[in-house]
Amino acid sequence: MTHRPGSSDCEVAVIGAGPYGLAVGAHLKAAGVETRVFGDAMSFWRKNMPKGMYLRSPRRATSISDPNRALTLDAYSGCRVAPAEEQVPVETFVDYGLWFQSRSAPDLDRRVVARVAASPRGFVLTLLDGEAISARRVVMATGLEKQHVIPAAFERLPAELASHTVAHADLTVFRGKHVAVVGRGQSAIESAVLLHEAGAEVETISRGAIRWLGGAHAAGRRRAIRGWVGEALAAPSAVGPFPLNWIAETPGLIHRAPQAARARFNERCLRAAAAGWLRPRFLGVKENSGGAIVAATVEGDRVALQLNNGRVVFDHVLLATGYAIDIAKPGILAPDLLDAVVRREGSPILSTGFESSVPGLHFVGASAVASFGPLMRFIAGSGFAARSVTRVVARTQVAARRPRRQNAQDDAQDDAFAGKSQATI
Repeated sequence: MTHRPGSSDCEVAVIGAGPYGLAVGAHLKAAGVETRVFGDAMSFWRKNMPKGMYLRSPRRATSISDPNRALTLDAYSGCRVAPAEEQVPVETFVDYGLWFQSRSAPDLDRRVVARVAASPRGFVLTLLDGEAISARRVVMATGLEKQHVIPAAFERLPAELASHTVAHADLTVFRGKHVAVVGRGQSAIESAVLLHEAGAEVETISRGAIRWLGGAHAAGRRRAIRGWVGEALAAPSAVGPFPLNWIAETPGLIHRAPQAARARFNERCLRAAAAGWLRPRFLGVKENSGGAIVAATVEGDRVALQLNNGRVVFDHVLLATGYAIDIAKPGILAPDLLDAVVRREGSPILSTGFESSVPGLHFVGASAVASFGPLMRFIAGSGFAARSVTRVVARTQVAARRPRRQNAQDDAQDDAFAGKSQATI
């Protein structure tokens, strides 16, 4: 059910129009829940991912979830007669996401939500243009927006000399420059490759050697065999090493695990690594493994890095230093509402239906990794999240529609049952 024209209220407001926000909106509307989705469709992918990038996830795990499975990447490709690449270019995925949005959320509200505050009837959303909108529930689907990590050594350097990968949609601006890429994960290695192919002199700097995924390009016979076996036994979404990748496919099971075990599992599945299909293109990029950065200073119009194994001067340092979830960073939640959300190291602690400690406030996508596992960092997790949220919302609506007398009878029966249960203990 779409939002009623002329009404400022809705049952559920979804904040964010990336893969997770669009998936949640599609499932809720199909279930007849009055839903409004806010955000600029696929904006993070359009503005913060470099041109020429390929998604690390295999094609089979790159469809945004809709309840009828009619808006898959293959369905889009069939409409566009696009080549069926195993690795999907970011440009193709962005176009697919916009195609998905045009069919699942044609009434998308592209205005910016500046603040979400609690109200007696749920929540009040204040938009950047000043309009206030009421919602009984809110689903935060803001992804990795404002979650990037800047190491302390670079915090005071000007953006002209040091910047995070999230700040660049076009790396060709560094053509002819000497660039350091800090990191050894997928983002770091792919950025280094794109910089090199754009005509930059590139050196990666990391504390450890690059860990390559996949057997086709692994160095050494044993590693190649292990890689081939791993590929043959890979789970559909290919998140994490075998056999953990099959466990990662079950977010509901992961949610039931003890917090400490879940944290170790997430760390193991999400540790820094680069896809093997990048390795042939990595030739020509200098690799500095074991080069811990001690300090970074401005030296004229360049930046000098003091490493534990030497000193190097660059025109620019590109920080592929990842993301750390802290739901306070986007600045959308009102202070009192934010304080009411129980968190652990910045991530909300979520119950069934991705609901936080504040009733009616849900978090999906990267913010849910700590509670539901590594699949939530990938598009493949959008289906589980959307279905889970929809079940809880639909169940709540059904309960609210029951006659008051029926509710009272149910309560009396529950009390009677509880009494009998106590008597048998």
